[in-house]
Parts: sequence; C-alpha cells; structure tokens
Amino acid sequence: MNSLPVDGVAPLAIGGAAVLVLAFVAIWWRRRGSSDRRQSKKAHEAAQQRDPPVEIGETYEFGITDFSEHHSGETNAVGKVEGFVLFVEDIPDGLSEGDIIEAKVLSFNEGRTSADARFVERR
Repeated sequence: MNSLPVDGVAPLAIGGAAVLVLAFVAIWWRRRGSSDRRQSKKAHEAAQQRDPPVEIGETYEFGITDFSEHHSGETNAVGKVEGFVLFVEDIPDGLSEGDIIEAKVLSFNEGRTSADARFVERR
C-alpha cells in the first residue's frame, strides 16, 4: 500500500488552501482595479465635457498635490483648481506637497483637461 504518510497530508492541505486563498485575492484585486479604471475614465470624460475653471493669463492660488517630471527633465509642481489639473514650471527648490503657491496659466493641454502654468510666488 503506497499512501502518503499522515505527516505529509497536513502540509499538502495547507499548501493547497494557501494557493486557493491567493487565487481568490488575485481575482478580487484585479476586479477592484478595473473598477478604479472605469471611475477614472468616467471622470476624464466628464472633464472633457466641461469648460476649464481657469483662464489663460490669469493667476490662481492652490496647494501642491504632487510633482512630475516633464519630458525636458524639469520637475513640475502639480496642483488643482476646482479639480482642474495645473502643471507648474519654473518652481524654486524647497517646495513640498501641501505648500500653497500662486501660478499664472500659460496654455491648455490637448483636450483642455489640464493646463501648463508658471510659478509666481509661494504663499
């Protein structure tokens, strides 16, 4: 009779259960991510339908939410005015997320869903 020893059954059962748990977690995580992508797409489409809440040549005060690398290699501050994203160039050293700045809107990006701006001053 060739059967697994009793000591070998428990590790196999635990290993099988662990694989099942990981599979369920992976499926849940993937579905959750697709929901986030759908919400992001809906928000993007809604942004394309509305007029920007900013005007070219005007100056706005807002908080820095993030920093991004421009294709030129320059670091830009990122902030929002009424949910509308502004990418701010010519920022001085020492700024951090949460800092309040003023920036002048220079141009809209394709689709008018964001704009480029130039740093004016720190508040």
